[in-house]
Amino acid sequence: MPTESLTYAELGARLTISPKAARSLAERLHLPRSLSEDGKALVDVDLTQIRHTPRPPGHREAGNVALAARIMALQTEITRLEAMAARHRDDYERERERGDRLMVELLQATAETMAAKEATARLEGFLRADGRAGGSVNGHTLVERRPGNLAADLVAADRKASR
Repeated sequence: MPTESLTYAELGARLTISPKAARSLAERLHLPRSLSEDGKALVDVDLTQIRHTPRPPGHREAGNVALAARIMALQTEITRLEAMAARHRDDYERERERGDRLMVELLQATAETMAAKEATARLEGFLRADGRAGGSVNGHTLVERRPGNLAADLVAADRKASR
């Protein structure tokens, strides 16, 4: 049979396939193409040499049903994973807040410890100086003057630690 110039729609009608499938077939077989006067693509084809049998429509639908079932299963899995991620995020936020609170407590305890160490050092210095000093300064003995300064220093250190 001689070659015919057919549009994709005409080729699809002759082979009982869609125009899109006819175009794909023409490209796959490397059939010569040209343009008609109205701008449509024409394919030069010898229908006797084309051995094309379209797939039965039920086969595609069965595949679509299986694909739809797989999509539903994946969507269910996504929903489950999103819920799990939300729970993990809540746990993370809770532990983060707990860690922040513990850090504040640790910093406060460190400041109190440092203040206590400073007060201890002052007291040790006072006790050492008390044993060595025997005279007076400006009419007051060291024993009378040191406890007042020490008390003021302790109050200041306590205020500093509580900030």
